[in-house]
Amino acid sequence: MQTPVPTEPTAESPDALLLIGSHCPHCRSVLEALADLVKEGALGRLTVVNLTVSPGAPEARGVRSVPWTRIGPFELGGALSAAELKDWATDAAAGGGWGRYFDYLIEGGRLDSLVELLRSNTTALRDLLDLFADPDTPLSVRIGISAAVEHLAGDRPLRDAIPQILPLTRSESPQIRADACYFLGLAGDPSVLPSVKRLLEDESAEVREVAAETSALLVGSD
Repeated sequence: MQTPVPTEPTAESPDALLLIGSHCPHCRSVLEALADLVKEGALGRLTVVNLTVSPGAPEARGVRSVPWTRIGPFELGGALSAAELKDWATDAAAGGGWGRYFDYLIEGGRLDSLVELLRSNTTALRDLLDLFADPDTPLSVRIGISAAVEHLAGDRPLRDAIPQILPLTRSESPQIRADACYFLGLAGDPSVLPSVKRLLEDESAEVREVAAETSALLVGSD
């Protein structure tokens, strides 16, 4: 194994939790990579729990397979490479990486984990909407974002996000305008009706259709 180059630990270095199993073929490599990150100072502390020995450990709640890693706020499943683990540690230390983490959850089919995160983290939905607002966000990720937002229909986090959603109804992208209008309907606040009705005159037929459906929904809830 290559000897890591030591760096000065910082107050921002995140902690990590690793769940392993005695017979897991990939756990050793993840453990070694995380241990190297502790030596480098990229991680402040590493906690390791062997579920073969401690299957009832509280850290294992909801975890179905190993290796399973948590670096700062990021919960990661599978045999990640040393480079990937270092990237997550760097993002956690900087307080960033949320767009990439949302991609990771959506592409991995972890919609339940994403929805739980959006409900428990007051800033997560704001970051998710920033990803949605980026025209370069892949269609597959957009579909995942819409699915996650649908699970928040009528919930406080989505209503609180209305000020961030409203400007998106003026996006240059018809798809973003349509989806933003749809999100406003899911939020269920009739106060957005003027912005929705403006979209009834949109140049895009799709946007006009969504606006009509959303307007009817909000009028009915008024």
